[in-house]
Amino acid sequence: MDLIAVLVGFGVGAIVGMTGVGGGSLMTPLMMGVFGLPPAVAIGTDLWFAGLTKISGSVAHWRHKHIDNRILLQLLAGSLPAAIAMVALMHLTGITKAWGSALTFSLGIALLLTALVVAFKSTWHRLGLRLERWLPERRKAGWTVASGVLLGVLVSITSIGAGAIGATLILLLHPRLETRRLVGTDIAHAVPLTLVAAIGHATLGHVDWALLATLLIGSIPGIWVGAQLTRRMPERLVRGLLCASLLGAGFKVIH
Repeated sequence: MDLIAVLVGFGVGAIVGMTGVGGGSLMTPLMMGVFGLPPAVAIGTDLWFAGLTKISGSVAHWRHKHIDNRILLQLLAGSLPAAIAMVALMHLTGITKAWGSALTFSLGIALLLTALVVAFKSTWHRLGLRLERWLPERRKAGWTVASGVLLGVLVSITSIGAGAIGATLILLLHPRLETRRLVGTDIAHAVPLTLVAAIGHATLGHVDWALLATLLIGSIPGIWVGAQLTRRMPERLVRGLLCASLLGAGFKVIH
């Protein structure tokens, strides 16, 4: 099982290295399907996996000044309180069967939503430019905070959303932001959000620490290999395979 965990970590890391997305989206259903973890434990473990694997990327973007601090702070103003509130709610109510069902259903919906986001990546930029007609600059701050709230809730109950969905929301609200600054801001926001939610799940006992360590051992070289393969594999093919995987996992989780 340890070897399987290393290979799973390597495979997911390679996908992240090739596409920049797919870590949380694929890891949580794999933890449930391959390792038999309950939804809450799979989500908590994946939050730690996502947060720790994105730290180095966040630091690199910070050094290269690829982060829009204003947008980052607006997102965090919404996402961190929302994540803390969701974890507090879980503490107050306990993880009942109803919570388990809600977590599983939310995970399935988040997987399908991520597949939609990845499949129509180029469309969101055009839509964002059109939205500028009805969304003046003075209102963008409020909508960015609201987006953070949505991401905080989504990430806390599914471990999914801080990557592809977060980047899409930034793109819709700030379509003229440079791509490198969009990616850097998205990653910089994902790290504190996922780690805050991860700490919350850890206080609930929702983390398989041994499995997490083994997955990380495989993911580190996987991300490097994936980054090298990006130059050789057509992006459309990679994203098509990723979308198919997300759709399959989403429908399986819901059913």
